Amino acid sequence: MKAITYHAFGPPEVLQVTEIEKPIPKDPEICLRVKATSVGFGEVFARNFMAVGPGQFSMPFVFWLGAKFFFGWRKPRVKILGSVFSGEVESMGKSVEKFKPGNQVFGYIGQNMGTYAEFICLSESGCVAPKPENMSHEEAALAVYGPIMALPLMKKANIKPGHKVLIVGASGGIGAAAVQIARHYGATVTGVCGTHRIDFVKSLGADKVIDYKHNDFTQSGETYDLIFDVLGRSSFARCKNSLTPNGVYFLASFKMKQLFQMLWTKLSGGKKVICSLAPGSVEDLIAVKELIEAGKFKSLIDRRFTLEEMAMAHQYYESAERKGNVAITIKQSYESNNF
Repeated sequence: MKAITYHAFGPPEVLQVTEIEKPIPKDPEICLRVKATSVGFGEVFARNFMAVGPGQFSMPFVFWLGAKFFFGWRKPRVKILGSVFSGEVESMGKSVEKFKPGNQVFGYIGQNMGTYAEFICLSESGCVAPKPENMSHEEAALAVYGPIMALPLMKKANIKPGHKVLIVGASGGIGAAAVQIARHYGATVTGVCGTHRIDFVKSLGADKVIDYKHNDFTQSGETYDLIFDVLGRSSFARCKNSLTPNGVYFLASFKMKQLFQMLWTKLSGGKKVICSLAPGSVEDLIAVKELIEAGKFKSLIDRRFTLEEMAMAHQYYESAERKGNVAITIKQSYESNNF
């Protein structure tokens, strides 16, 4: 089968089309034909992780250290990138009960990665669920990572109808999902993004969009019940005056400083800092599927690439041209005897 592998950290050109053996499912695994995957922030970071020091990493040092051990110090230990998928069950282990051949599914395999390939194997108890019926495989693959991260975080933020929510990083995977989920909860949503992604964020349903290159939201005089900062691009000090008296500055990426701020503000009362991670669970994936099928969430594709064009896809993702989500369509060249 075809897969995109890399054997050195570096620019998009390190990604190469390779022929490797098709995986065989163990018990209780399912083997999937991958129909679509995506390019995301995690894949780009992992591809060039040699250049990512503790300062560039958006989490505490211990997380960076763990990631370095996992992904490799001087050369990659994970040879195939890709964490999300949409596809079809092809075969399975003998004890598998949840799925059968032909089932259309989507899901997330986390930091183990491997979806930049024609086939993958994963446990039936993993983060995999029936694909939304009202989405294509490309749309479904893009409706995994961001939404299953944003949904539990937005729940924890306790958004109420009428709340004013500002999302810093509204054009990214998690931020774009957070815009739609906050709107679903009845909030008035303001998104913050760069100039060329304003139309994308508006199309997600944001009530207002601020171009951070030309306007500083902390100087506008507006206050918000929740400021959701996806990658920690701002700070509590800068955002404090933009929060309502009991407002929350919520971080999905944080350092030790923000953790101490969270403890301090919890004790002092009033405006709070909350740092939180999402589990990426199958329960959240199923909840996202229900939102999609109810018409409450949509995937917007900026550009599509094929598996063989993966290096070009990564190059586009990192360019100033990108306006939104990058989908990867996988057309299988491998013929199975099971069909």
